[in-house]
Amino acid sequence: MTQESAYPWREEGATPFISIRNITKRFGNFTAVDDISLDIYKGELFGLLGGSGCGKTTLLRMLAGFESPTSGSIIIDGADMTQVPPYERPVNMMFQSYALFPHMSVEKNIAYGLKRDGVARDEVKERVADMLAMVELSDFGKRKPRQLSGGQRQRVALARALVKRPKVLLLDEPLAALDKRLREQTQFELMNIQDRTGVTFVVVTHDQEEAMTLSTRIAVMDAGRFMQIGEPAEIYENPATKYIANFIGSANLLPVTIGGKSNAVYEVLHEPSQTGFTVSSDKALKSGEEFTLALRPEKILIDKSPLTDYENQITGIVREIAYLGKLSTYRVETPLGITLEVTAPNQVRPKGTGHRIEWDDEVYLGWNADSAILLKD
Repeated sequence: MTQESAYPWREEGATPFISIRNITKRFGNFTAVDDISLDIYKGELFGLLGGSGCGKTTLLRMLAGFESPTSGSIIIDGADMTQVPPYERPVNMMFQSYALFPHMSVEKNIAYGLKRDGVARDEVKERVADMLAMVELSDFGKRKPRQLSGGQRQRVALARALVKRPKVLLLDEPLAALDKRLREQTQFELMNIQDRTGVTFVVVTHDQEEAMTLSTRIAVMDAGRFMQIGEPAEIYENPATKYIANFIGSANLLPVTIGGKSNAVYEVLHEPSQTGFTVSSDKALKSGEEFTLALRPEKILIDKSPLTDYENQITGIVREIAYLGKLSTYRVETPLGITLEVTAPNQVRPKGTGHRIEWDDEVYLGWNADSAILLKD
């Protein structure tokens, strides 16, 4: 994408490359996708995120043409593809299993689709060589899939999908078969390849971190509907609902009632402990309204000494600790009658145990008014 069109979804009047309009898909009495609409722009790496059975793979299969919508339409690059068969769509799909032919070499796997389309031999050879270079497997063309690592097989499948130069590449859980370390490495490789080709990618995943890392924008699905669509930072920092706040990362959720207001800061009262806090909001809220205060674990500072520089502070007792290397997670029992989850980076190698937070320590938790948000649903 060019610099001036890097965020076309932010531009009023921008023309979508893929336009999904009021798509519904029913299997008998079960509604897998329920009257959803979505615009995806050229060059995006768009993520469809949700749990098992939410409808994301069914939507991807409708984009590919493997499933027909019960109602609604799908437009790709200005052409109505709703009833067009898969082999006539400017779309290719990379499956979770990779579906490589075990008896064929890497080169022949990549070339297979081009040969089926009757592309000239010299052009096939050139395009296969270009793809092998792009995925950094030029020295592996003669090998069979069984002679490759999981990450290499993933790149062969990607090369095979891209060699036909589709306008849209659909990826169904493309990194699910890889271990955590390789998956993280391959995420960046996938983004670099997408940027170099300029092909519009639509990626289905159930992994929140993967969606946040890969995607220009994310559509979070549940029960066949979109719960929220937005850029990763927007969805994480400003979740639309309690479901989103808990599904994307984790959040401490506290029922509160609105009290007074000073500038853009509201006083709220936690129910049922009657503890007062402050929270920033640019919304016009009424005194007595009930909300849920959502507070991310990493927005809370934890210390064994009082935190005088924070607008909100409570004490608590550490009941559980999970050491995760780069950070630790603490579950702190508070006077609110609930346990708050707090995460803190392990920035300094501890010397002894004098300043380390341990089980059953009394600690202070602090956060500022703009660290939390108020949710209605």
